[in-house]
Amino acid sequence: MTIREKLSLLFTLITAAILMIFAALVYYAAYQNRETEFYNRLKKEAITKANLFFTAKVESKTLQTIYKNNRETINEVEVAIYDTNFKLRYHDALDIDFVKETKQMIDEVKQKNEVRFYQDNWQVVGLLFSIEGEKHIVMAAAYDQFGYKKLENLRNTILIIFIASIILIYAAGRFFSKKALSPVTVIVNKVKKITASNLDLRLNNTQGRDELAELSSTFNEMLDRLEKSFDAQKQFVSNISHELRTPLASMITELELSTHKERSTTEYQSVIQNTLTDAQKLARLATSLLDFAKASYDPSEISFRETRLDEVLLDARHQVQRQYPTYLVDIIYKNEVENDEELSMNGNEYLLKVAFANLIENACKFSDNKKCIISIVVQEQKIKLGFTDEGIGICEEEIAQIFTPFFRGTNKKYTDGNGIGLSLTQKIVKLHHGEISVDSTVGKGTTFSLTFEHL
Repeated sequence: MTIREKLSLLFTLITAAILMIFAALVYYAAYQNRETEFYNRLKKEAITKANLFFTAKVESKTLQTIYKNNRETINEVEVAIYDTNFKLRYHDALDIDFVKETKQMIDEVKQKNEVRFYQDNWQVVGLLFSIEGEKHIVMAAAYDQFGYKKLENLRNTILIIFIASIILIYAAGRFFSKKALSPVTVIVNKVKKITASNLDLRLNNTQGRDELAELSSTFNEMLDRLEKSFDAQKQFVSNISHELRTPLASMITELELSTHKERSTTEYQSVIQNTLTDAQKLARLATSLLDFAKASYDPSEISFRETRLDEVLLDARHQVQRQYPTYLVDIIYKNEVENDEELSMNGNEYLLKVAFANLIENACKFSDNKKCIISIVVQEQKIKLGFTDEGIGICEEEIAQIFTPFFRGTNKKYTDGNGIGLSLTQKIVKLHHGEISVDSTVGKGTTFSLTFEHL
């Protein structure tokens, strides 16, 4: 069932329920009014006939003749008069006597002064009538044929109007739901045209203030993110291809040249050394790409546990110095540490070591003294790490791009690299809900600041 059909049906059901309650209340009010009005009419008829009998001294036969004549054309009220001892003083038609009064009924009227009840569909009223110091019981009964006919007509009218209203309301609901949801149809048709090859298309209904405009705006924002993601992916693949192609081409060229003619042992060693260097570049690139992929996993798929950051820093320093023995790395505690929890956080030890090793290697690689100073500052809720060098620095124009994968600035002429390290480090820091910032001055040095929440 479509939303349009659901809305139409729901709108119809709610309106039908309201109409049904309203119709029931109207019918109930009409029923109660008919009953009350007819009881009042019976009471008046009973008093009138009693006055005719006792005050006007109209003979019984005359009253009975009037009753019989009227009964042939209308539903005349049947009246009976008793004294308090249950002695019949007058009756319109003893041969009919629909009520068939009993002594208990008379006694009840004497006790309550007035009673009202139904006998089948006939309404009956009994009242205590006093005249010249004597008390009498007057009973009056009749069938309200006219009133019941009016109720039946009202019921039929309500039913017809109810059915017609439901049909009209359903049609109106279909029309208005179609009109209200027409922008959704436009959105759906436009979205169907958007594919991976034309992610630049956008929805137009974004200027209003309703929910559909908000939906269109949100969808356009999602398309912006998707387009950027696709562009980044294309750029990423292009950069990987370039980074892989360069050392592979160099290796193939070296090996092909070495096979063209006989060469000396020294020359063969040179070819092997060059090929080994290119292979090592490929290995480092492959390792960086694997680490980049790990840092891009869903956080729920990465194991986190209590990790001491100073121990991870020591492992990262050892790893870097084992590969580059000339690098100098100093770790300095800026303030006293009261307990181990201030140096611990919930993290992935391997990824943190990769991030720290990248920052240490960059600091030493771009410094003439090959030195990196790591500062540790423990704060109330956080721990702050600083990686400082006295190297060539980063120009202000390039600072905003240094975390872009495969970006290499003007400093690439100083040393080799693939441009993945800093982007990978940023991913790892964000994965651990940390913050990373950089402060650099060309010719004086650079400081990378990392902030994490400790336990």
